Amino acid sequence: MNEKLPALKPKDIIRILEKLGFQLYRQRGSHRIFVKDEYQVIVPFHNRELKQGTLYNIIKGMGLTVEEFNRLRREKVP
Repeated sequence: MNEKLPALKPKDIIRILEKLGFQLYRQRGSHRIFVKDEYQVIVPFHNRELKQGTLYNIIKGMGLTVEEFNRLRREKVP
């Protein structure tokens, strides 16, 4: 894990999830649950940046490494 985790807001994470094919399954309070195949990711949707540990767990839940996540984040969304 050489690369650092960026400071991101939930809407940025959701954009990446949708880019990977995750779909909103449901929302409970301020937590949005996204699913794709056997993966399930819970994103707390608040208007502030996610903490590093929360972001790391989301990335791990997506089945990605930090490097893969950062590469996806830098790509332009069509």
